[in-house]
Amino acid sequence: MKKIETIIRPSVFADVRQALALEGIDGLTVTEIAGIGKQEGRVGLFRGNAYRMEFSPKLKLEMVVEDEKVEDIIQALLDYASTGEVGDGKIFILPVEEAIRIRTKERGAVAIG
Repeated sequence: MKKIETIIRPSVFADVRQALALEGIDGLTVTEIAGIGKQEGRVGLFRGNAYRMEFSPKLKLEMVVEDEKVEDIIQALLDYASTGEVGDGKIFILPVEEAIRIRTKERGAVAIG
C-alpha cells in the first residue's frame, strides 16, 4: 500500500475529485492549507491598499491506495491538477506498512476500501 499526498490549487479540486472517483478512490482526506514555493506570494488589495500575501491557499489531499492503483492516480492528478502555471503543486508517494479499520478491526488492503 502507498499513501499519496498531493498539494493542489483549490480551483482544480472539483475536477481532481471527479477524476479520483473514476479511479475508484472513495476515501480521501482534504485539508485547507497555505504554502509558498516558487511563486513567492502575490500582491493583494484591501480597501485600496496593496499588501503582500506571502502564502497561497492550497488543498492537501491524502489517500492510501493499493500499489496497483498508484500510477493511474498519479496520471489523473497530473492531468487534472495542472494549469501549466507556477504553483500547481506537488505529489508525494510514501510506503504504508499497515492499515487498520477501527470499527471492524480489518487489516491491510481491505481496511482502505
